[in-house]
Amino acid sequence: MKKLLFLALALTFGAVNLQAQNIPEQRWQMRLRGVAVMPNESANISAIGGDIAINTKFIPELDFTYFFTKNIAAELILGTTKHKVNTVGSDLSAIGGNTSANIDLGSVWLLPPTLTAQYHFLPNGNLRPYIGAGINYTIFYSANEGPTVKNVKYDNAFGFATQLGIDVKLSEKYFLNLDAKYILLKTDVQVDASNLAPNLSIPAKVDINPFLLGVGFGMKF
Repeated sequence: MKKLLFLALALTFGAVNLQAQNIPEQRWQMRLRGVAVMPNESANISAIGGDIAINTKFIPELDFTYFFTKNIAAELILGTTKHKVNTVGSDLSAIGGNTSANIDLGSVWLLPPTLTAQYHFLPNGNLRPYIGAGINYTIFYSANEGPTVKNVKYDNAFGFATQLGIDVKLSEKYFLNLDAKYILLKTDVQVDASNLAPNLSIPAKVDINPFLLGVGFGMKF
């Protein structure tokens, strides 16, 4: 019995000690990145056909990472971006326009908070690569319909995010970061074009699917 009790205590102490060794002293990281937001857009515009074009933007982005262990972490990404939107090659002959024309849909702001779970391969190395996957929720706000149509409405939407990146150690506290994400994001758009033709409403299903490439500077705390 004494041997079994000693063995149980030894195993318990070993498990606790192993867990303690795998918990980082500094659990938090913060990064400030410059990010290129490059939509990989497409659309199904049933009323007038054609496709959609959304411009690329460069924005600042702030993120926070919490480490549960030295290898496993969660990251929250915060940033907002404004994009110009227009249709491409739409058929406006039904309302007396060109058979192939573009419609200016103005601009819209996107607020896409994204939470990813990450695995860090070499947490103690000078080069620390990681992968991640998670969920995105994009909020569309301050839509400006532009000079062509009466109104444009975007539905907020969830998306799936994947991530690949690397931290480059500068010191025990500071590091450089290179990060790439791809977000599968779809939204329903409703265009009120009643100023072009009576009761003309143009629904569209839009795939935005942005690729985000970021370079930045981070710190542990």
